[in-house]
Amino acid sequence: MILDAFNLHGKVAIVTGCDTGLGQGMAIGLAEAGCDIVSVNRKVPQETAQKVQALGRRFMAIQADLSQQDAIASIVDQAVAGMGKIDILVNNAGTIRREDALEFSEKNWDDVMNLNIKSVFFLSQAVAKQFIKQGSGGKIINIASMLSFQGGIRVPSYTASKSAVLGVTRLLANEWAQHNINVNAIAPGYMATNNTQQLRDDEQRSQEILDRIPAGRWGLPSDLQGPIVFLASSASDYVNGYTVAVDGGWLAR
Repeated sequence: MILDAFNLHGKVAIVTGCDTGLGQGMAIGLAEAGCDIVSVNRKVPQETAQKVQALGRRFMAIQADLSQQDAIASIVDQAVAGMGKIDILVNNAGTIRREDALEFSEKNWDDVMNLNIKSVFFLSQAVAKQFIKQGSGGKIINIASMLSFQGGIRVPSYTASKSAVLGVTRLLANEWAQHNINVNAIAPGYMATNNTQQLRDDEQRSQEILDRIPAGRWGLPSDLQGPIVFLASSASDYVNGYTVAVDGGWLAR
């Protein structure tokens, strides 16, 4: 039956940045589909842990600063030691800096690029090596953005990093398909999260955004649960290198 293809029972997913917002929503969606969760955050995501465990799933918290590359090898080792294997990686952790391009600082550039794309590549690399060692393939889902497709304003490093996520997703899919590894991405539209708080607080700018979204509302973390389960499951085995926009129709306007 086709619904069986979406069942993630017995799978183990690493989800980065799942303390709140989109990451939490995706972690819960994966758990609802049967997945055990390994979280990677700077602090233990207590609320996410409680919600995942309430579903009867195992939850393991790894504390790490993903902007520092020396943490990556130990993340994989800890996850395998605690859960026995890894089946899915969701590269969700990210940050943003807002400043006019004429004044944008090197620190604001590096802080965003290190977390949003450098860690995505090297954590994917480490997990892919584990997938190959296990011999059963795996799923990698990167979190892109509307600014993977558009330029935006006052967020040069964020735009650069999310454009890179789209490109690297394609490259990794090309190289790793031979190992039965699927690499895809989700590009959330304008979502009600901490990253968009400033935009939502600006009444005029918020209304301008809503006027362009055919769905007429800001997205919610729950809107990503269906797409993340699909891309993490065997239902998407022939989908590779693609970035799915979950945007209420923003890009179609």
